[in-house]
Amino acid sequence: MLLRVTRQHMRKIISKSSLGAFLGGAFVASQFTSVASAEGEKHHALSPAEWRSFRVLSNEKLTHNTHLVRFEFPSENDTSGMKVASFIMAKASVNGKNVIKPYTPTSAPTQTGFLDLVVKGYPDGALSKHIVELQPGEALDMKGPLLKFAYQPNSRKHIGLVAGGSGITPMLQVALEILRNPDDHTQVTLIFANNTEDDIILRDELAAYESMYPGLKVIHILSNPSESWTGLKGFVNKELLEKHMPAPATDSLVCVCGPPGMMAAVSGGKAKDFSQGQLEGMLKELNYTSDMVFKF
Repeated sequence: MLLRVTRQHMRKIISKSSLGAFLGGAFVASQFTSVASAEGEKHHALSPAEWRSFRVLSNEKLTHNTHLVRFEFPSENDTSGMKVASFIMAKASVNGKNVIKPYTPTSAPTQTGFLDLVVKGYPDGALSKHIVELQPGEALDMKGPLLKFAYQPNSRKHIGLVAGGSGITPMLQVALEILRNPDDHTQVTLIFANNTEDDIILRDELAAYESMYPGLKVIHILSNPSESWTGLKGFVNKELLEKHMPAPATDSLVCVCGPPGMMAAVSGGKAKDFSQGQLEGMLKELNYTSDMVFKF
């Protein structure tokens, strides 16, 4: 399901509840869809209809600029209500102004009692910098979950994921939804691009998942590695995509999430109204079509 997201829709999400109708097929919707709209909010700590405040339980530094921040739910039995693939909106007052940004939790949708956000603290990112500096007991406002597309088990034979930097978080959500379901036989291949070894978010966790799940393959590529790096070097290129991503087919899907430069080169960026926009870049050159690619 490829959702058509506009700037107007985003404004509605930020202000009041704006829940898109979830239309019949698994890959069609007119705007962000509320997960809770279909199944109610019972036992869900989050709400797509209102901002709710959650206190920090812990703040763990993962890399030189990335933190895992854990937020406590009101009840230890609460779950987030997240589905795949969905996200939350986070809001905080920074220098007297409300700043809002979407994030994808890395904790499992079934996790009770808390929610984890992996956040890269950009020097010029007002909200991300604020979040990574939060201390236990301090709070952050959240609204959601909001659905990007509804994944259906075995709907694709092979799903390729191309992530750059903090773009790993929605990819991990999709991958784990597949891998943790023993009845889902979808193959998952992740290309994860970073600058240096120190920039690889959740590196140990990815290695553990790859060992644990035969259906997962992870390929790291670094643009500025140390001399001791034995993996791939450079940027995501056409040869890498052709070798590791599923071949263009109706039962294949390639998801892309990363910084603007990577998005432009691989798939083309999203449109100004937050919709998918035209498929461009290397994936278009490799004969993929828009229904075979999803841009986060």
